[in-house]
Amino acid sequence: MRPVLPPWSGTLAAKAAAFITVMCCALAALLGVLVHVQVTNQTVGQARDQALQRLTQATERYEAGDTLRRDTGVDPPELPGELRDLAVAGDRGTMVAEREGRPTMWAAGPVDGERALAVAVDYSQQARTIEGLDRAILWSSGLAIGATLLVGAFAVTRVTRRLHTTALVARRISAGDLDARVNDPRTGPRRDPRTNPRTDPPTDLRAGPRTKAGPQDEVAAVAAALDSMAASLQGKLLAEQRFTADVAHELRTPLTGLHAAAELLPPGRPTELVRDRVAALRTLTEDLLEISRLDTGRERVELDTEQLGPLAERAVRVAGNGTEVRVVRDVAVETDRRRLERVLGNLVANAHKHGRGPVVLTVDGPVVTVRDHGDGFPEYLVAHGPQRFRTEGGTRGHGLGLTIARGQAEVLGARLEFANAPEGGAVATLKLAAE
Repeated sequence: MRPVLPPWSGTLAAKAAAFITVMCCALAALLGVLVHVQVTNQTVGQARDQALQRLTQATERYEAGDTLRRDTGVDPPELPGELRDLAVAGDRGTMVAEREGRPTMWAAGPVDGERALAVAVDYSQQARTIEGLDRAILWSSGLAIGATLLVGAFAVTRVTRRLHTTALVARRISAGDLDARVNDPRTGPRRDPRTNPRTDPPTDLRAGPRTKAGPQDEVAAVAAALDSMAASLQGKLLAEQRFTADVAHELRTPLTGLHAAAELLPPGRPTELVRDRVAALRTLTEDLLEISRLDTGRERVELDTEQLGPLAERAVRVAGNGTEVRVVRDVAVETDRRRLERVLGNLVANAHKHGRGPVVLTVDGPVVTVRDHGDGFPEYLVAHGPQRFRTEGGTRGHGLGLTIARGQAEVLGARLEFANAPEGGAVATLKLAAE
């Protein structure tokens, strides 16, 4: 089975730390091996030359009949077997082995036929030198790896912090905060599209006033691209909001006159049709004005404590479309009664217009659900929420009712969710904050 890794292991900082650690360990191991091999070869070579030199002197003394030194002998019992065989075969050689518990460099050569003359040189000092070198390599490698990790972690953390800030700003923009900007200190002076393009750059709330920017890196390029995209998107949305508000405002006056003129027409079917279309245009205009006010973010709530059950019953009664109200658990909420009734009325009206009965509004604590038994919400609406002027399946309407309901819910600080019941039907869930 594939192991389950903790969430932090997938971060860029963790991956960079692992990469730096592996590379430092590999580099330290390579350098340590090279230094160890070089110093060991040099130390062993010097000890071997000394042993062979003393073997030459011992051979001359032995052939001259002089007394051998204490560390020299013929076929000594401590002589390693491999070296003895080499000497008996007529060759000279050296070998490091233990003698009386101490490392010794042995040198042996042939004498008197099948006998071996051997010299033992103390190798303790050289062995301690190599062991000390190995310890120094290990300690220095550990310190180097630790220092490199600290420096690398500091550098990577600075980069990841900037990336985290960029991602946070991107999420704020996607949530509707079009004023959010990264203002990365490496992006240089940025023009604010909502003011004079030649004015000084705005102040970064996180880092204070920016000074002269340094060379840009890839993170700064991403931050600059995100800021530019947000500014462009904000400009387009503001232009769209102004256009919508201006059109709706300009339509109110001629529609008022048209409504008054329609009331003067003689009774009849054509008059009913004209009055119906005029009423639809007036409703659409008022909806557009309400949406434009919600888009600007200038709506202010008038909070008061209300019992949710009676408020829901009143909203359904005003809608007047025969919706069943079920109060499972009543609760007091602090809300704006007019806006909450607007939200519930739009949800009920949408259920009757685009779904099928029975339509049931259920109050269960601070949670209100409106459910019909029709074909359910379209997939795009469940996935992305309502979109103005978009409907599917040939249904009538402009897609503004649910858009207004969601906007008013956001003003109230509530959460409006859309889903489809497993057994069929659309379910709109409004979650309020209980008192």
